[in-house]
Amino acid sequence: MSEDPQLSDQAVESIRSQLEHGAAHLHDQLTELGRDDKGLDFDEGFADTAHATAEQDENQSLATQLRDQLDDVQAALGRLDDGTYGHCAVCGQPISEARLEALPATRFCIEHAG
Repeated sequence: MSEDPQLSDQAVESIRSQLEHGAAHLHDQLTELGRDDKGLDFDEGFADTAHATAEQDENQSLATQLRDQLDDVQAALGRLDDGTYGHCAVCGQPISEARLEALPATRFCIEHAG
């Protein structure tokens, strides 16, 4: 299934499953935050406007982080589909299977991770 000889079909399926599960979880979290972003979950009688604004800002920041993570996961699924998964975006060398299993959405080998 994978064009990378270092990854077995079983490893690729396990990673794909992790990525798909992660994407679903991130999507669920974004959906929950979407209600907060619209202000529906905040107490309308909340007296401390500054606190409510800070909470909304925190939710927006978290939503941005979750969207970025979801983008990374979807990009990794795309790389699985097109056969480019498992190679470092910088040097093109194979990424170790252990690293891919730990960080399935990673685009970088350990040398270029920093």
